[in-house]
Amino acid sequence: MANRYVRAISRSGISIYDPIEIGDPLLWIPSSELERILDQGMSGFSTKGLPLRTRSKVVKSRICELLGYPVPKSFRRTRPRFAGQSFDAYVQKSNNLQVWNDELAPSRRYVLVRVSPDDLVTRVKVVGGNDLARLDTTGALTQKFQARCVPPEKKTELFTKRDTQVLSRFVSRGIDPSTMGSPTDFPEPGRLLCISELFDRLSKLVGLTFVDAGIDQERNRGAGLHRLACQVIGFAEYRDDGRFPDVRRQMLEIKLQTSPTIDLGLVRPDSTQSLDQPQLGGQQTRHCDVRYAVFCGKTVDRSVIVTHLIMTTGERFFERFPQFQGKVVNKKLQIPLPRDFFDR
Repeated sequence: MANRYVRAISRSGISIYDPIEIGDPLLWIPSSELERILDQGMSGFSTKGLPLRTRSKVVKSRICELLGYPVPKSFRRTRPRFAGQSFDAYVQKSNNLQVWNDELAPSRRYVLVRVSPDDLVTRVKVVGGNDLARLDTTGALTQKFQARCVPPEKKTELFTKRDTQVLSRFVSRGIDPSTMGSPTDFPEPGRLLCISELFDRLSKLVGLTFVDAGIDQERNRGAGLHRLACQVIGFAEYRDDGRFPDVRRQMLEIKLQTSPTIDLGLVRPDSTQSLDQPQLGGQQTRHCDVRYAVFCGKTVDRSVIVTHLIMTTGERFFERFPQFQGKVVNKKLQIPLPRDFFDR
């Protein structure tokens, strides 16, 4: 799979600055594949003895080679540096990621290259701007969008009964679980449950109690609910790679609300921006096509009791959940990465 993208880029003769449409089936490398190519290709790569600026250039040159791009004589000061694939690269010896003189961009990818104390590359992670914003636990990323969660009168509410016009062409009912694939797989035509059937399956979680594995770490909050959601949908396994949406195979984002404020990251749910994934039946999916399952819950000791479920499309999200107004942009962002970030 990865070699197909690299070969296509190499044969095309394009540079890292030539624009590529998100989801292009030949030239756009989805984040999961981008991470796999770079992680495998850079493992053990040495930056020993290099000054910081030289190290940055050497790493970027190696990235070009691995992706099939010609290495430029000098790297332009574009934003992002790899404009065609929409990503920036950061070499990290510590877990403190610094983004200077720029705000996080939801459509941009961030290639984080982990370097050991002896200057060898040990891991490469690729994170989208919106997913990176989720990792901030300091409150410094004040440009996040937020909305207010108002529980329904009944325990469950299907606010949007039909999928978006784009997605409705590819949904089906009664999909055989054996063909469901993995939760982190890309969606495929005919293997997407319609929003009403997703709602019926997820409604079974209302009233259940589960251990909140992330009670001490906000980024893990709701992991137990995510696992249960994968089970009732019909997946044979649970998997979470930390990317948006949570259950990519079903174009589903899961929100657990034990407080009224819904954190939405850098992208409005009703945004028509393209999702970082391959085209679906020749059609590029958008953020607004994602289905949102918003669970309300209450905590008791170290457990969470699921009390309500509201489901809607991103397209109509703010019709159900009032948006908080106003946002502030910081010029320098410092994001403390979780200790186990590069181990996942």
